Amino acid sequence: MATPQSPMPPSGTTTQRLTLGARELEDFEALERDAAGDGDMPPDSMTLNFGPSHPAMHGTIRMVIQLDGERIRSCDVQPGYLHRGFEKEAEHATYTQVFPYTDRLNYVSPMLNNVGYALAVERLLDIHHRIPERAQFIRVLVGECSRITDHLTCLAASAMELGGFTAFLYLVKAREYFYELLEELSGARLTHSYVRIGGVAHDLTPTWADHLESALSRMEKLRDDTSKLLLDNKIFRDRMEDVGTVSREFATAWGWTGPSLRSTGVAYDVRKDHPYLVYDRFDWEVPVGERGDNYDRFLCRLEEIVQSTKILRQAIKMIPPGPVMIDDPRVALPPKPAVYNTIEGMINHFKIIVDGIRVPPGEVYSYTEGGNGELGFYIVSDGTGRPYKCRVRPPCFIILQSLPYLVQDRLVSDLIPTFGMVNMIGGECDR
Repeated sequence: MATPQSPMPPSGTTTQRLTLGARELEDFEALERDAAGDGDMPPDSMTLNFGPSHPAMHGTIRMVIQLDGERIRSCDVQPGYLHRGFEKEAEHATYTQVFPYTDRLNYVSPMLNNVGYALAVERLLDIHHRIPERAQFIRVLVGECSRITDHLTCLAASAMELGGFTAFLYLVKAREYFYELLEELSGARLTHSYVRIGGVAHDLTPTWADHLESALSRMEKLRDDTSKLLLDNKIFRDRMEDVGTVSREFATAWGWTGPSLRSTGVAYDVRKDHPYLVYDRFDWEVPVGERGDNYDRFLCRLEEIVQSTKILRQAIKMIPPGPVMIDDPRVALPPKPAVYNTIEGMINHFKIIVDGIRVPPGEVYSYTEGGNGELGFYIVSDGTGRPYKCRVRPPCFIILQSLPYLVQDRLVSDLIPTFGMVNMIGGECDR
């Protein structure tokens, strides 16, 4: 049985378990009663059905809101409108065939899902320490490009929902540069299926490094222009500052991770606290906020783009030559000439494609830093070529469950930026 990768608490000041005080617990229980309709609501209160067809709900979520005037007294959040059955589908696909399904979890940063799933299966196979170094660097490169597209999408949509349409155009234009980069590498603009168990599908193109630097330079210009437009804009700051504010105790108690947790001042990032691939070789910082409001969450994502840029420029300079796939016939497909011209190659290809990679019986929980926080895969193997169970820990679902408390007693207009900064991705949340 493979040794599970046990989740560890963040390092430094966050190692102590943070619990809710009695007063906070009473407040939470009262809010839960209100959400269930058991609280004392004014007789003239109104029920507002928000979504799933409302543009601000991204077409994948419904909220039933109890209003007292324009104040939100309770909010019943109802996800599930994009349920895809990912975990059930994975039980009927080979380990390799699951990759296209992972693309559609967080479809804004699909490469990060590819990498997270591959690492989990490799730990079950006990080959994670044998992955070629060049393949590990390529995984970092495509993952950080994907992280940038995730943050750009979140910032662009949030700006547009507050009326910043020019900022939306700037950031989406910047995102397109990285979509083109990943398309050059994988052949697909959005759902790439590029990573493989044991490495990646193929090497970087000869011009990819030059195109990466060009994309980074052009993106930085648009990012700076957006910062000038928004960060000191009074309307934007009034809509974002001191809205959706939470404490680090609240965020930790609810299991928050990612930019949302870091906005409260907790410097926890899986890449730093539990390094995987080659992240421990790069010089970069973990951005943190102070107040834990929507404005801090916006700033954290903006600064994380800067840090991802630093990682990308270091990685492309440090990447070594060599193979991009493990040399193991149990995992890697044979070369095409061997498949076409030898009986051994044909049989090997047939067994991997039809029966799947044989993973020893066991279970593992492997976690990486996704666009929204800790992305975990819990996989159980029964020794066949298909997962017995493939459970996903989606970071945005954990944060979404606390949304009713973020908007309690706020105006209806405050719901939009708060939900935007939660960055709920339907494919990841509903699975």
